[in-house]
Amino acid sequence: MERRNQTTLTEFILAGFSDVPQLQNFLFVVFLCIFKISFLANLFIILLYSFSPSLHTPMYFFLANFSILEICYVSTIIPKMLINLFYHQKTITFHGCAVQLYCFLLLGSAECYMLAAMAYDRYNAICHPLLYSNIMRRLVCIRLVLACWFIGTIVGVLQTILIFSLPFCGSNRINNFYCDIPPLLSLACKNTQFNEILIFIITFIIVIGPFILTVISYTNIIWTIVMHHPAGMRRKAFSTCTSHLIVVSMFFGSATIMYSRPKSSYGKDEEKFLSLIYTIIAPLMNPFIYSLRNTDVKNAVKKVILGNKIVRN
Repeated sequence: MERRNQTTLTEFILAGFSDVPQLQNFLFVVFLCIFKISFLANLFIILLYSFSPSLHTPMYFFLANFSILEICYVSTIIPKMLINLFYHQKTITFHGCAVQLYCFLLLGSAECYMLAAMAYDRYNAICHPLLYSNIMRRLVCIRLVLACWFIGTIVGVLQTILIFSLPFCGSNRINNFYCDIPPLLSLACKNTQFNEILIFIITFIIVIGPFILTVISYTNIIWTIVMHHPAGMRRKAFSTCTSHLIVVSMFFGSATIMYSRPKSSYGKDEEKFLSLIYTIIAPLMNPFIYSLRNTDVKNAVKKVILGNKIVRN
C-alpha cells in the first residue's frame, strides 16, 4: 500500500485558509489588492529607474533589481492562492508544487542576499563617501546582483531535488497556502533527519548570515551618523534606518522561526501566519519603505511628469 501511494501521488491539497470558509471571498479581495499594489509599485520603480538618468546610481540599480525580484516573488505565491480562494479548488499538481517550491526558494534566497547587498551599498555611501565611487563600481554592483541570483538558483535546485526525491505516502494535504519545505517534510514517509539538518544549515547561511551582515551595516551607518553629522540629519537617518530594520527583521525573523523549528511542530496554524509575513506583508511594504518615500524618487517623478508636459507643448 505504501509503495502504491508513493507512485500514484499526482497532486497535493493546499489547505490554505479552508478552516475559515466564511472568509474566503473577503480574503480573495484583500490578497488581490495586496498583489496589485505590490506588483504596480515595484513595476513603477523599475520604469522610473529606466527613464530617469538621475537615478542611475548604485543605490537605485540595486533597488530596481530588487523590484524585479519582488515582482517574481509575489507572482510565485499569490496568483495560485487567489485561484484557490476564488474557485474553492485547493489542489496543485505534483510537478506544479515542485516548480512553485523551486521558484520560491530561488527568489527568497536571492532576496536575502539582495537585502544584504543593498545595506552594504548604503554602508559604503555613508561610512566611506570618498571611496564610494571606487568601491561600488558598476561592474561590482552587477557581480553582486548576479551572485544573489546564483546563490538562489543553487539553493532552489538543491532543496527541490532533495525534497521531491522523498517518498510521500498517506495524506497529501499541505497545511499552508503554497508549497513549502516544512509542510512537505511532514508528509514524507521516510526519515527526514538529513533534510532537517540541511535546512538548519541553509537557514543559517541564507537567512541568518545575510541578516547579521545587514544589521552590522546599519549599525555602522548609525554610528557614523551619530559621530559625524548634525542633529537634523540624525533624525532623518534614524527614521530611515529604523524603518529599514523593521521590515528586514520581519522578513528574516519570520523566515528563521519557520525553518529552524523541529519537525514535530510542523503542520500547526502559526506556520500560515509566519508565511504571510515573509511572502506577502514584507513584499508589500518594501517598495514604500525603500524607494517611494525617497526624495530622489519624488524628484525623478516630477522630472518625468514635467518632461512629458514639455514634449506635449
